[in-house]
Amino acid sequence: MEDPEVQRALRLWIVLARSYLTFSRAVSGNISEFGLTTAQFGVLEALHHLGPLSLGELAEKLLVTGGNITYVMDRLEDQGLVVRERSDRDRRVILAHLTHEGSTLMDRVFPEHADFIRRRLTHLEPAEQDELRRLLKKLGKGMVGRG
Repeated sequence: MEDPEVQRALRLWIVLARSYLTFSRAVSGNISEFGLTTAQFGVLEALHHLGPLSLGELAEKLLVTGGNITYVMDRLEDQGLVVRERSDRDRRVILAHLTHEGSTLMDRVFPEHADFIRRRLTHLEPAEQDELRRLLKKLGKGMVGRG
């Protein structure tokens, strides 16, 4: 018979993975209605809320590789939603900026997207949402540096 702690951890992992997959699919479907991929929306959302960022900062915030950011930026630039410019402070750094079109798009679609997320969580009470966020953050921080 397996260790009860191992069984508990495995059951939690399965529930967490299934929940993430279900939520992620719903969010991706909502984002696709705006004609964007999840990665594209992530870049636009970060720039919309944080202002210009280096490609490295974007990759770090979105948990993707530098190569993936470059590909996503290429597509967004083709659509006229972002531009890349060299930093005045350090010419090695490339900064991403929203264009006027990108900013206008996010002003229009982000409130709708945020409400979509809110509606997906209404079956949890506000206190439960806060507690789940706290626990998931604790879980994530506890994983850092573990093998």
